[in-house]
Amino acid sequence: MSWDFDETRPIFQQIVEMITRDIVSGKYKAGDKLPSVREFAVTAGVNPNTMQKALSALEESGLIVTQRNSGRTVTDNTKLIGKMRKEAALEAAKKYLEIAKAVGLSTDEAIEVIKEADKL
Repeated sequence: MSWDFDETRPIFQQIVEMITRDIVSGKYKAGDKLPSVREFAVTAGVNPNTMQKALSALEESGLIVTQRNSGRTVTDNTKLIGKMRKEAALEAAKKYLEIAKAVGLSTDEAIEVIKEADKL
């Protein structure tokens, strides 16, 4: 995982987005044990409190769960992971369409560009 942070946005929010992306993309699979707060913080180069805040937000979303004596794991709820995957894809599509329309493309033309890009 690349821990490149944008200094204009809260770091904990970016961590939530990065770990969410890793879960919905399958890097971390349903039921996988996650690194500890300290391990995550060291690899990301952030304060453990910042990492704890991000992981707590992920717990609130239901993507990760805390097991009493074995730390945090990715949820076993594959429907939730699939829902989050679709939400992430829709958000990316909205951003792309905004840019495509700003440069004068229609929705159909924007879709054609995606198809062309997929062939590269």
